[in-house]
Amino acid sequence: MENIQTDQQPTICILAMPADTNSDGDIFGGWIMAQVDIAGNIVATKRAQGRVVTVAIEKFVFFKPVYVGDLVSCYAKVMKVKRTSLNVTVKVFADRNRMGDAKVKVGEAMLTYVLLDKHRNPQPVPDI
Repeated sequence: MENIQTDQQPTICILAMPADTNSDGDIFGGWIMAQVDIAGNIVATKRAQGRVVTVAIEKFVFFKPVYVGDLVSCYAKVMKVKRTSLNVTVKVFADRNRMGDAKVKVGEAMLTYVLLDKHRNPQPVPDI
């Protein structure tokens, strides 16, 4: 199982709460997907230097469940920049013991975002 390097900071970090559970008492997968999309959007917006929208979820894999009380951390990274789009991977970890270092990789996703102009049309991603 993959570990996050200790010098990396999560893009977002949120506490899983009882209101986020499914009918079986685990955290609802849709809630996790929303956190992943938020994290991906943050890094895509920063890199694109403008408004981006999610156009595709290429892959989404759940490895382990997330439980109430887990501290969920999403680590997002822009992997590829195309003409008007950016591919972002997001790795999701749950800290089962918020007092220690019991991080478990619970999911991973690959998303595509498109940069929009003020008229909401795709525009080229600027070079850095």
